[in-house]
Amino acid sequence: MIASQNADSIKHYSTGDLLREEVSSGSERGKVIDSFISQGDIVPIEIAIETIVVAIKNSDLNTIIIDGYPRSNEQMNALDTYIKEEDSIELISVIEVEVSEETARNRVLGRARGADDNHTVFNNRMKVYKEPLPDIQAFYTKKNILTKISGEPSIDTVVSQMQEFIKSII
Repeated sequence: MIASQNADSIKHYSTGDLLREEVSSGSERGKVIDSFISQGDIVPIEIAIETIVVAIKNSDLNTIIIDGYPRSNEQMNALDTYIKEEDSIELISVIEVEVSEETARNRVLGRARGADDNHTVFNNRMKVYKEPLPDIQAFYTKKNILTKISGEPSIDTVVSQMQEFIKSII
């Protein structure tokens, strides 16, 4: 929503959407990705990083929002290593949208995007999400780039708060 309201200056990529696009292409790589996301598991780091990097490098805009990444310590460390080696990419901020498990469950299961939107997969996703969260928070807090925004209000309110914050730093 933020990128669509600021299409001339902000590009948005959802790692989940990028990976699902690859799955729907029917490619061999898509089949490998599907074997992970259909179970709610994390896609291998090499595939996720490659997907993100290709998207960033192909963007015609300089301000990019990557949604849904990193989701593990390994992903966080791989991204950090890549950014240190890549002069053309700078990580300016990490935004954590804090939301209760109940709210997250209602939103995820209410969207019904695919076969992976069910209680079993959601429960696994929450476990996979929560396990590394303290380390990820500590890592980005230490770099002084973590900002937390409440995800409990309406989606429009959350988007408005995020947009205000993003515009304040670009």
